[in-house]
Amino acid sequence: QVQLVESGGGLVQAGDSLRLSCAASGLTFSNYNLGWFRQAPGKEREFVASIRWIGGSTYYANSVKGRFTISRDNAKNTVYLQMNSLKPEDTAVYYCAADWHYSGSVDNDYKYWGQGTQVTVSS
Repeated sequence: QVQLVESGGGLVQAGDSLRLSCAASGLTFSNYNLGWFRQAPGKEREFVASIRWIGGSTYYANSVKGRFTISRDNAKNTVYLQMNSLKPEDTAVYYCAADWHYSGSVDNDYKYWGQGTQVTVSS
């Protein structure tokens, strides 16, 4: 049974940093592409970042490029999202996702999902 468990969310002020973690179990982690998505109240879920298992290539939404960094530690079966210079518009529930084949920005193409962690950025 595949499980993805996010942690690290919280309430911070604008300009602060947070690091989200997503611990995976039940899959061969090193062979999976991983993504972070977010959903703000009243909005659709949107792509944030992804990292491929082949070569470790990373991709970012324009809204977070230069501020967020996705990384993975295959020894710990964990993917991270380092978020710097946070803005109020980054407030959302953040989800991690995994897929053996897909690594893009369409959420429905990812097979496995975590339950999410809330990030709230106050102004």
